[in-house]
Formats: sequence, structure tokens, C-alpha cells
Amino acid sequence: MVRTAVLGAAGFSGQETLDRVLAHPGLELVALGSDSLAGQPADALDPRLSRNGHSSLPRFVPNDDALAAGAELVFVSYDNEVDPPADATVVDLSGSHRFDPSWSYALPELQPPATNHIANPGCYATAALLALAPLKDVVDPASVVVDGKSGISGAGRQPKESSHAASVLENVVPYKVGEHRHAPEMAQLLGFPVTFVPHVVPLRRGLVCTCYVTASEDPRPLLEDAYAGSHVVEVIDAVPDLARLQGTDAAEVAAFEDAATGRWIVICAIDNLGKGAAGQAVQNANLALGLEETAGLRLTGVLV
Repeated sequence: MVRTAVLGAAGFSGQETLDRVLAHPGLELVALGSDSLAGQPADALDPRLSRNGHSSLPRFVPNDDALAAGAELVFVSYDNEVDPPADATVVDLSGSHRFDPSWSYALPELQPPATNHIANPGCYATAALLALAPLKDVVDPASVVVDGKSGISGAGRQPKESSHAASVLENVVPYKVGEHRHAPEMAQLLGFPVTFVPHVVPLRRGLVCTCYVTASEDPRPLLEDAYAGSHVVEVIDAVPDLARLQGTDAAEVAAFEDAATGRWIVICAIDNLGKGAAGQAVQNANLALGLEETAGLRLTGVLV
């Protein structure tokens, strides 16, 4: 069993990561970090953590204490400047290290982790890159437009005016237009910048990126080749279904030719807290540790 710590566990991504750690056959939770819940039992986060065999979970400690607990695997789910233990595998779910060359920016299907200090991609970047990266050599970079829509959980658990129900319900809100921090992530892996506009939609969770491109060839065979061996990303003929992916760690990708213009429309749907955060973090950890890639992930079942 790999001794594991979850830092920032009180946030959405941290709680989702904790849930996957508890379901993982090869991980043992030894430290639970949260500055806001330090000193309290695990069920202060969720009453279900005192049920179903979880009554022996460690109490919350400050994040710095959890980092120093001697875990072999550490998940970090808050903005940070942590000095990671050299001998531990550390997966950072925040944006703090995505452009740090000493960390491995890892999207498993496209760029697996190369070191034991891993920067997990952002949710929008994950969906856009899954749609576009296999096509980067056949698309006109100047033609690429990414339209992203995400549920409100993408804004995090901390209350703010923009995530208030009065701002979100019965509304679709573009935000950070022309300056979103995930756009440079996309450019970093693609090799060229893209036009990206994110929107908040009135859902708890889920994300879809619809990408418009001019391509020199049919992109569908390239997508199929890229993900032929994946247990997480599926290339489908139908339109990807955000609702079908909510609560899972899977991704669906599809491409359609626009009959009027000849341009291509490439769509990727994921759960922003699953493949867009916690699921991908656990997938990266599995690869870095030599464990089964899908261990602990939510990939099976027929959800309503």
C-alpha cells in the first residue's frame, strides 16, 4: 500500500481526490490536510466519512503538517508554493506549477508524467487538448477557436459574487475573455495559441469544449489512432454527452464536418472534477508509481 496524503481536502477537487484515494486498492490514506478544518475529524467535511468502514480516518491537520507526514504520494489541491519532498510522488491539482520546468506537466493520453513531481492540467485545457492535440499538425493554427462551457464547481468552493446563485441560474456567463489562464496551457502543449472563451453554465459539474478548426484532412482517424489504447478517452460517432460523463473520470471526443463551410467541429466532454481534476490526478499518480492506470477511477456503470 502506498502511503498517501491529500492536502487542501476541503475544496471540491480535494474532496473528489480523497474519495478516489479511499476507493483505490493500492493507496492508504495517512494524512488529511486542510488549514480551515485542522483539528477536526474527517467527517467534518462530509458525514459519510464516518460510515462504511471509514471511521478510522485520520483527523485533519494543517496542510504543512500533512506535507511533512512522510507520505509516499501527496496530492495538493490548493494554490501553493510547496517545496515537495524529493523522494515522494507529488501531484499538484492547482495551477501553481503548470509552467514550472522542474515539474512534469502531464496529461496521460498525450504527455504522461516524466518525473515524480507532476502538474495536473486544468479542466478546460484537458478537454481542449484531448480534442486538438492529435490534430495539431493538420490544422491551420489561425483558425482554431475553442468554446468552453463548465459547471459552477469549476469556480471552487470558496464563495464569491460571480458564483452566487443569482448570477448563475438561468444564465450563461462568458468570463475572463481573452485572458483565461488555461489558454497558455493549451498553447504550451499544442505549440500555437488558440482563441478561447470560457462560459459558466447553470450546472453543478461537467464541462464541454467545442473546437472549430480548418483542417487539411479528416481528423477522425487521427483521433481514433491517438486514443485507440485508452481506457479513459473514447472517440465516438455521436455528439459527446456531458450528462453521461458527470461524476465519472472518462472523456468523450467526436469530430464533425460542417457541410456549409468545410470546417471541422471537434467536441470533447468531461467532468471538470473528474477527468478535469481528481480523476486525472489519480491517473497520473498511478502511471508515476507503476500501478494499474485506471485503479481508483470511476469509469464503469450506467448513470442516470
